[in-house]
Amino acid sequence: MIRNLENKDIDKIMDIWLESTIKAHNFIPKEYWESNYNTVKYVYIPIAETFVYEDKEGIKGFISIINNEFIGALFVATKYQGSGIGKELINYTIDRYKKLNLAVYKDNKKSLEFYINRGFEKVKEQVNEDSGYNEYIMEKTF
Repeated sequence: MIRNLENKDIDKIMDIWLESTIKAHNFIPKEYWESNYNTVKYVYIPIAETFVYEDKEGIKGFISIINNEFIGALFVATKYQGSGIGKELINYTIDRYKKLNLAVYKDNKKSLEFYINRGFEKVKEQVNEDSGYNEYIMEKTF
């Protein structure tokens, strides 16, 4: 089931974020992600509307929407990736928002393909000012 994030969930989603972001972005040193942990936890998660995917075994993924349109995070625990959880989370948000956009690293081929398969289109290529790596801005309008 997909539900709104509760305060008790934050440590679990941060565990998912750290493990899966390091795996998905293996072209960026893991120290970069570790140094951004507190910013994600204390700045971005609080300003986002976050939905978690949970079943009887616990939380397996989450999606965070900032300003009613920007996907700031979509992460699934590594051992459950490829099982349809990410697709369910993105479909859940597609049903709730008029427009969605996101930034995805150009070298993150798996995520880039995932978003293209969900109907997102590349609208811009730029350098991420924090990491210095190239990223695409992608958008889906309904």
